[in-house]
Amino acid sequence: MRFSGVALAAGLQLPTALASHGSQKPLGDAGDQGTTPATKGGKQPNIVFILTDDQDLHMNSLDYVPLIKKHLIDKGTLYKRHYCTTAICCPARVSLLTGQQAHNTNVTDVNPPHGGYPKFINQGLNKAYLPIWLQEAGYNTYYTGKLFNAHTVENYNSPYPAGWNGSDFLLDPYTYNYLNSSFQRNQDPPKSYEGFHSVDVLAEKSLGFVDEAVRANGPFFLGIAPVAPHSNVESNTLGDDIGDDWGKLPDIEDFAKFGPPVPAKRHEHLFKDVKIPRTPNFNPDKPTGANWVRLRKKLNQENIDYNDHFYRQRLRTLQSVDELVASVVERLAEHGVLDNTYIFYTTDNGYHISQHRLNPGKECGFEEDINIPLIIRGPGIAKGVVSEIVTTHVDLAPTILNIAGLPHRADFDGEAIPLSQKEIEDTVKTRHEHVTVEFWGFAVSEGGKLFDKDEERLTLNNTYKALRIIGKDYNFYYSVWCNNEHELYDLSTDPYQINNLLHPTSTKPKTLLGVEFHKVIARLDSLLFVLKSCKGRTCIRPWEALHPQGNVANLHDALGKRFDVFYESQQKKVSYDRCELGYIVDAEGPQFEKDGVVFTAEAAGYRRGGISWSEW
Repeated sequence: MRFSGVALAAGLQLPTALASHGSQKPLGDAGDQGTTPATKGGKQPNIVFILTDDQDLHMNSLDYVPLIKKHLIDKGTLYKRHYCTTAICCPARVSLLTGQQAHNTNVTDVNPPHGGYPKFINQGLNKAYLPIWLQEAGYNTYYTGKLFNAHTVENYNSPYPAGWNGSDFLLDPYTYNYLNSSFQRNQDPPKSYEGFHSVDVLAEKSLGFVDEAVRANGPFFLGIAPVAPHSNVESNTLGDDIGDDWGKLPDIEDFAKFGPPVPAKRHEHLFKDVKIPRTPNFNPDKPTGANWVRLRKKLNQENIDYNDHFYRQRLRTLQSVDELVASVVERLAEHGVLDNTYIFYTTDNGYHISQHRLNPGKECGFEEDINIPLIIRGPGIAKGVVSEIVTTHVDLAPTILNIAGLPHRADFDGEAIPLSQKEIEDTVKTRHEHVTVEFWGFAVSEGGKLFDKDEERLTLNNTYKALRIIGKDYNFYYSVWCNNEHELYDLSTDPYQINNLLHPTSTKPKTLLGVEFHKVIARLDSLLFVLKSCKGRTCIRPWEALHPQGNVANLHDALGKRFDVFYESQQKKVSYDRCELGYIVDAEGPQFEKDGVVFTAEAAGYRRGGISWSEW
């Protein structure tokens, strides 16, 4: 990797990939991604990918889907430390389908100018995402349900999403209207399904595509994307450009009416006594977090009762997804292809309801919003196993390409997920331990009702960069907001993220991991400095960017005393110049590629640390 303006040691031997010209390049051998399941038995496996919308892990949604447990969890592996990298629909889905962080796709919102289907097209990603690559490998590709936000009844054909042999997409402005959805099949005009439950319509379409894929007599990929358990939204917007002027943002109440999700009639009576889990971060007595979150008032009882109802509606709506999953598994079995099919089950992002005094929504960096379900079953995958390795959405495209027998792409920001029990055990010590988390713009309260006269539907200044890092003896979340407030949670002792150790009113520990507290902060900040603009393998192996000699692979290694000056004094710190609604580089403070240094003890001599590019 050759960084313009980043230091390398004089005389240091660089691997070939490190010495190439340009901005960040993959470190090491990007093609070494483990075994290729597609080569086993000589027949390419099928892949079914089920993607729900806003499904939580931390409010125990998986406890209420018995058929998913029967067919997927008990028959496969649950990856309990799976994370989305941007906690909102469209950016998360684009990252999932491209294998790239949102700062590399530059799709960072659900509507233009910074996101949505038009931004996906303008970024050239319609020519470079998962279905295109799978077709090149000989796969037939199908998709039904929600693809992206701002994919509408007016722009669905300008152009059509590329790479699909068959498709039947949900379209805005009806995507989140459970009883008034519009689907658009192949290149036909949109069709309204008013009066029918959206997930039931989707289930029929999913089974039709299974039949079609099997008849085509080749390996297939089928994406199935129900909107459950997303809130119900009655909208009149067609993905309009909302602009960049903070003072002129449209009033969301003028074009969208939010409410609880709407279950199918057969499920309306279920779970009448169920409530949101009363965890320690549920409507806490004292404020938590940073920035606008810390200003939240405690929720009153009327608000809590409404939120419990909202939660029950989510669980009821998920019953249709539960039935959909069972019907797809059974149809695959009827066709005799189940044993040669990988089934993925995940969601775009998580969800909070009342945690940290927040009304229903996502877009935050708390575990409720970013730590989400991932279940995989298929050939060679251990049954009934719960894995604790760290996985992310940008790992999913590399995983699927690996299954299909395709090589790892140099522009992937993630790496293939180990699938068999042996692969999981073999990679425990070598797999990345971090997640890059990022967000731009505003947060939305989706609950329908606002119970405080001072509460706004939209909250601005919700732009931040963060990392999750989970290793032996440590478990941290570290973030920097666009107003330059900081957060640090030690989830080993504070799993509900109650105590922000970097808030001015918090009592900071004298030591952490056996060293002075500030030394750990300096390492975490430098790691985030690399990750907030990383590309390719640098996103997977960021310590190698800071220590190109390869002698630091994790946080424990980086805490060596000889690195103190480098991290505490020489390296630039993460900061913002201003808050913006999207990814605008000159608003995001120092950039590692231009302003950073790397540790080179031999070249730095008595200074024991980094040198600048020009000095080298």
